[in-house]
Amino acid sequence: MTTPVKVGELLRQWRDRRRVSQLDLAISADISTRHLSFVETGRSRPSRDMVLRLGEHLDVPLRERNQLLLAAGYAPVYGESELGDPDLAAVREAVRLLLKGHEPYPAAVLDRTWNLVDANASLGIFTDRVAPELLAPPVNVLRATLHPDGMAPYVLNLGEWRAHLLGRLRGQVTRTADPALADLLAELNGYPCEQPAPEVEVPGPGDIFVPLRFRHRDTELTFFSTVATFGTPLDVTVAELVIESFFPANPATTAYLRDQAGDGVG
Repeated sequence: MTTPVKVGELLRQWRDRRRVSQLDLAISADISTRHLSFVETGRSRPSRDMVLRLGEHLDVPLRERNQLLLAAGYAPVYGESELGDPDLAAVREAVRLLLKGHEPYPAAVLDRTWNLVDANASLGIFTDRVAPELLAPPVNVLRATLHPDGMAPYVLNLGEWRAHLLGRLRGQVTRTADPALADLLAELNGYPCEQPAPEVEVPGPGDIFVPLRFRHRDTELTFFSTVATFGTPLDVTVAELVIESFFPANPATTAYLRDQAGDGVG
């Protein structure tokens, strides 16, 4: 039988993960170092408000803040709704407006494990040659991008783009300590890639972002992407949603996407 992890141990793990000293955390959370030490060693039981305060100052994700509360003997305070729930109607409407308004450029909504939640029609320019089994729900965007039967053969700078995506995922694993994300990272690291990843990302002359260079049919397209999240979420599901929007990085890509939209071709 597995022994439950105590809240003090969890807090210490998060503090170590964030590379914050006891003194720095105590100062920022406005508590004594002695009291924080007693909490971490189990000599003192923190109040619910203190657990929440420490979780906030350690930038612990909402899902894991609920776990801290449970470990301290309190009920979770952050709800976890289904995206189809009536309470999230405004969220769904906002997401659809963003997706629709971004056309004819691709955009997608992802959950915490990079599964596709929603997308606009323009995303089809990336997925029309992806193997059907990789597009069976739930569609994992990283898997569909980097798998040899996915987008990978058509990504012209695969080594560079792969390193960019794996770097983002690696950072996410560090921030969240999510075992599902760690497993996904291990899986993706095992995918073959003939193009070597750069050891250090050194920008070339005029470079301002890591581009996605993608071949659609006989045309080379170049994109950059932006990532948006909800600014003040109090629901776990909403906090974990990510909207990734792709923009054309040159006039030729802009013209091609507009022509494709006009022809109704994905």
